Parts: sequence; structure tokens; C-alpha cells
Amino acid sequence: MPEANTTALDFLKTRRSRPAKTLVAPGPSRTELEALLTLAARTPDHGKLEPWRFVVIEGEAMAALSGAAGQIAEQLGYDAEKTAKARSQFDQGICAVAVIESPVLSEKIPAIEQTYSAGAVCLALLNAALASGWGANWLSGAISHERLFAESAMGLTPHERIAGFIHIATETHTPPDRPRPDIKAKTTWL
Repeated sequence: MPEANTTALDFLKTRRSRPAKTLVAPGPSRTELEALLTLAARTPDHGKLEPWRFVVIEGEAMAALSGAAGQIAEQLGYDAEKTAKARSQFDQGICAVAVIESPVLSEKIPAIEQTYSAGAVCLALLNAALASGWGANWLSGAISHERLFAESAMGLTPHERIAGFIHIATETHTPPDRPRPDIKAKTTWL
């Protein structure tokens, strides 16, 4: 029998994202963030392509992204509610890491596997932050999928996409658990 890491298993059994709107200052220091990013980078990555990168958003950058999100949302014809939602994660944010999918041309590794790797980095960063005692949440939102926002506000190149914004700060309270999937209904045995 393999030796189980019961501490890790207990964490995974009880892990729960914290709503971003409930996170408050302080956020992690640069040293603490670098440690979390190092853990997140230990993710499945076929071909060792590292098809992702990080953009850390703090302080004035958060306010600037809120303004850019609002302006671009209006320019694209979002209604008032959708525009407010585009801004909200930046209006309320303390610290966030944008995980950027940055695919690498490869004859061996399909683009979809690189997309999966970027998603795995998002989850690894979220879990690393939660396991370190921070409140954390993975957000995206409609504005993150708009090319105008991605390129003009976030500085992405045309081949890059936002995989998610991982908000990390101090949690104010532990939210109640939510309903979980019925594994028997979601599983087929062959």
C-alpha cells in the first residue's frame, strides 16, 4: 500500500474557495507571493513548455484595471449591470495574480494540452494560497475574454489569453460548504 499524505488529503477534503468580495487587506508580501508562484509552477506541463506566465496585480494597478474594464465594457456595449460586474473584482481586489495562457508552438504538444496546463496552474495557485492560510478565489468574468481588455489593459500578445485571476488576501470568515457533485452519478466504470 502506498503511504498516504493525510495532511494533504485532509486539506483537499475540506478546501473551499473564499468569495473574493470577502477578502480584505493585507495581501501576501512579495516574498510570500513568490513562494506561492513557485508552488503553482509545479504543475502538469507536457513537454516542459511552460505555456503560461503570471501578472501580479496590486494597489494602483487594481484601480487602473477597474477603470479600464469599465471603459472597455461600455465601449463594447455592455449594459450597466454587466459593466459593473466587469469592474467589481478590481474595485474590491487587494492582490490578484493573472495567470496568462501563453502557448508555445510545438509539433508534439497540442494547444489544448497547453490550455489544460494553464488551468492547472490556476488551481495549483488557488490551493497553494488556501493551504498557506490566505483567502483565495479564482475569477474570470466576461471582460477577461475580451481581446481589447486582454491586449490594451493587460498587455497580452495576440496569442495569449487570461486563464483566470487568482485573488489572494486575508479572509474575513470561512464560508459554509456548498453542495458537492454526486460522484456516483458523475462516474462511469469500464
